[in-house]
Amino acid sequence: MPAPSALPRALPPVLRRPLLLAAGLSLSLLGATASLARPDTIGEVDTVFKLIGPDHKIVVDAHEDPRVEGVTCYVSRAKTGGIKGALGLAEDKSEASIACRQTGPIQFTKALPQQEEVFNERISLVFKRLRIVRMVDTKRNTLVYLTYSDRLIEGSPQNSVTAVPVDRATPIPVK
Repeated sequence: MPAPSALPRALPPVLRRPLLLAAGLSLSLLGATASLARPDTIGEVDTVFKLIGPDHKIVVDAHEDPRVEGVTCYVSRAKTGGIKGALGLAEDKSEASIACRQTGPIQFTKALPQQEEVFNERISLVFKRLRIVRMVDTKRNTLVYLTYSDRLIEGSPQNSVTAVPVDRATPIPVK
């Protein structure tokens, strides 16, 4: 077997560049998703039966806010099944719903920016992402969470918003 350094030279030049680009894209996608915490799946319900591959379903995930202890966001979203879904090639629908709640004493690890993405997840092979953004309403001492999806070229206007009021005795530290 040839040494690992000799393998790329064994490929024809026409295949080398696309293979290197695909490998680089894969590594960058892995790096982008590895830096954010993974959600806990709470449950799922089947919505459409598929004879081959998994059924279409609605999934409910719990996301902990990485900078605000005591806040959990629950997101429900459609997940495409079938053969494409099983292979990770399907594009999930842009619709999602969010409900964030205080699940413990609220504590801030450090000052928060006025607006910050706290989670994102790939919902198609390459171009589409589901995002959760935290905004601070300083006047009402409230954390506002927005979920939406976007694509490389065009996003979706479908969104969902929720708010977690914080006790006035605990002012939200903002940068």
